[in-house]
Amino acid sequence: MTTALQPGDVRHRLGRGVDGGIGTDASRPDGTLKATGQFGFSSDLWTEGMIWGATVRSPHPHAAVVSVDVSAALGMPGVHCVLTHDDVPGRKTYGLESPDQPVLAIDEVRYQGEPVAVVAADDPETARRGAALVRVEYRLLPLVVDPVAALAPGAPEVHPGGNLVRHVKIRRGDPSARAEVVVSGDYEVGMQDQAFLGTESGMAVPAEDGGVDLYIATQWLHVDRDQVAASLGLPPEKVRLTLAGVGGAFGAREDVSLQIHLCLLALRTGRPVKMVYSRQESFFGHVHRHPARLHYTHGADREGRLVFVHADMVFDGGAYLSSSTAVVGNAATLGAGPYDVPNVSIDVRGAYTNNPPCGAMRGFGAVQACFAYESQMDKLAAALGMHPVDLRTRNAMTEGSSLPTGQVVDSAAPVAELLNRVRVAPMPPVASAGDAAGPTGDAAGPTGDAAGPTGDAAGPTGARSGATGLLPGGVANTTHGEGVVRGVGFAVGFKNVGYSEGFDDYSTARVLLTGAGGRLMASVHSAACEVGQGLVTVEAQIVRSELGVDEVVVETADTQVGSAGSTSASRQTYVTGGAVRAACQAVREELLARAAAVLGLEPDDPDLAEAELVGGKLLCRSGGTVVVADLVEGSPVERTVQWRHRPTEALHPDTGQGRAHVQYSFAAHRAIVDVDVELGLVHVVQIATAQDVGRAMNPAAVVGQIHGGTTQGIGLALMEEIQMADGKVRNPSFTDYLIPTMPDVPPMHVEVLELADPHAPYGLRGVGEAPTLSSTPAVVAAVRAATGRALARVPVRPEHIVFGDLTPQ
Repeated sequence: MTTALQPGDVRHRLGRGVDGGIGTDASRPDGTLKATGQFGFSSDLWTEGMIWGATVRSPHPHAAVVSVDVSAALGMPGVHCVLTHDDVPGRKTYGLESPDQPVLAIDEVRYQGEPVAVVAADDPETARRGAALVRVEYRLLPLVVDPVAALAPGAPEVHPGGNLVRHVKIRRGDPSARAEVVVSGDYEVGMQDQAFLGTESGMAVPAEDGGVDLYIATQWLHVDRDQVAASLGLPPEKVRLTLAGVGGAFGAREDVSLQIHLCLLALRTGRPVKMVYSRQESFFGHVHRHPARLHYTHGADREGRLVFVHADMVFDGGAYLSSSTAVVGNAATLGAGPYDVPNVSIDVRGAYTNNPPCGAMRGFGAVQACFAYESQMDKLAAALGMHPVDLRTRNAMTEGSSLPTGQVVDSAAPVAELLNRVRVAPMPPVASAGDAAGPTGDAAGPTGDAAGPTGDAAGPTGARSGATGLLPGGVANTTHGEGVVRGVGFAVGFKNVGYSEGFDDYSTARVLLTGAGGRLMASVHSAACEVGQGLVTVEAQIVRSELGVDEVVVETADTQVGSAGSTSASRQTYVTGGAVRAACQAVREELLARAAAVLGLEPDDPDLAEAELVGGKLLCRSGGTVVVADLVEGSPVERTVQWRHRPTEALHPDTGQGRAHVQYSFAAHRAIVDVDVELGLVHVVQIATAQDVGRAMNPAAVVGQIHGGTTQGIGLALMEEIQMADGKVRNPSFTDYLIPTMPDVPPMHVEVLELADPHAPYGLRGVGEAPTLSSTPAVVAAVRAATGRALARVPVRPEHIVFGDLTPQ
């Protein structure tokens, strides 16, 4: 790793030599349990007297609800109740950013799978059979399924007031600037699913105080609580949420799914109620990545300096708002890429349609834009006769660069270094010395450079590959190497960290330090959701380092402590990590005050200010030592802190100017692929990636995040898409919705830079989303290099390779 700590890094405040502190590969407390199948996920919840819930969903993407007849279901033995919108005692709608989505359909359904009624019964099979007996009469209404057509004048309205979700305009410099070399392109990104392995599930338990306790797999406990309480007509304090084991999230659990339904059924029946979605139902039960259509025009001078970027993007938000406003904002503010561009004109619009609701997914908004602007950079490099990496590094932003929004990048922006690192990363071997690329697999020496301006492995058409290991088609044995061509592609991207545009982004943490019989223990409590990313590990690492204590317990996240915000936008280690550190520092201040009394010093004595907490002892500069367990035995120290990062500000409505984001994360990828150009099959041979993480709080976990994000990017590039036809999902299963499995994931060469952000706790940067951005365009660029096809749409399908880009069906 390359490490550059920020000036004035206060190392003396951290416990020295603490096993499992920050910067170490501390083990996950849930790792062994998950690996051995002993971890309790939300689908494993059980309690005495529990009954089961099921949902009645619309088969139509747009229809009026004429009538709902629940009599047959109620007459079925074992069915306890059937609820419709008439049974919602409070607000009948909910929503992450705006309450526009009915808890249960009122007079209209706007997408296939919209909930109409819920059933509670003795067991899951009886609940499903009861749901099947609910008779709903529909009257079909006109469909709006094309987001561009939805924004046209006279289009049928999905919601009163029109189909425009949000329009963000970014204007910088001269809108009429001209350039010597100009390239344009139209691009499309399909609807990707988060495809978490644990489907939506949870359990609601009615409480004696008239409230309810909800055990749920989610990403944002307090926002869930507030939406549930509003629909139940209860004060928030009577709705208590506890995080249950989460089987993946990636953005899809930010929105409410079954939370309100569970609580309605529990309060109506007076019994604990559990629900678990099937895989098919899960595809209808959560939001997806926004499909997008993107038109770009890039202009540059003959030396390859960017003169202007113009972009027009339309995002399909589906039937309800979810987080579409944030997605549109990210696409606009990040839409020119990590480059210095003097003249920018970007328009991004989100549209309501009768497609499934779309919301947060890893890299939201930035993923779609990155595929388009990086495809454009390859096209521009070809027009200029430049190597794709050379063009990018010539225009790479640096610390001090001004973004199209006018915001100055005030910490490291190592775009050129990341690109150069992946460029010179080791290449994979080729089996036969007779291959065009030679025994090293290089096209033009050990640097991994292409032989020509297109970035091909051996000139414009690529080189035939005889690589060892899997070929395209894998164990299906579709080829022995004939028709297989190797390609190399590069891409770089950047993503904002945390919430933006003036959002009050904060987290709360409570740290308790206790002692008994000389034994020192600490606990940390927050509402930050562990969804598999390793936050609970980092929370414990921070406490160990700050307080010099080995034994740390991370309490289960719930709403009995203040909000920690959502586990999204790569923000939790930054924001909740900052809150945990601040709470530890508050505990430390109390320890110093107590130690001063023991040592006969003034509380502000410099000897104490420079003291270290190590191995359960307070070590003063002068040599004085205090056993911390003695300071807290019988009188624990507990502190709760609410911590905020630097404020951001809203964008100007006409120009998009403003300091919208708090931090940026950068990553670059090089992809090497083998393509069977006759069958359209692709095998990703190797990925090289470099990313700046500021400070690697847990290096092993950082690399794991980079592996995972890159793999999801490969999925979007080559296979993952929810396929729609007239507003209906054609492939709601893992049989037909394909995700990368072990044979699809290549060896990855990962380089981690640690260029500290002086404005962030420990100098860290959010890690989880950036790998998802540039991995997709790098893979597609490699396939282009091997095939010569334009490939302006992801995921790339075999027919696109064999026959060229086709109009999506």
